[in-house]
Amino acid sequence: MTELVFLVQSADEGGFTARAAGASIFTEGDSLEELRQNIREAVECHFDESERPRVVTLHIVRDEVLVV
Repeated sequence: MTELVFLVQSADEGGFTARAAGASIFTEGDSLEELRQNIREAVECHFDESERPRVVTLHIVRDEVLVV
C-alpha cells in the first residue's frame, strides 16, 4: 500500500474523528494538529515498517448550515 486515506469529520461533542478507508484504523483529537499526530501514531502501530503506506491523505468533510 502506497497511500492511505482518512475521512476526517467534526465530532458532535467537539474535536475531530478520523476513519481510514481500507484499514481498521479509527482515531480522534481535540484539534486538527492533535488528530494529525494521533493518525501518525495509529498508522505506525497498525502497520509493520515494511508495509506502512508512504502517503497519508486526510479528506476533511465539513458541513455548514445556513439559516435563511
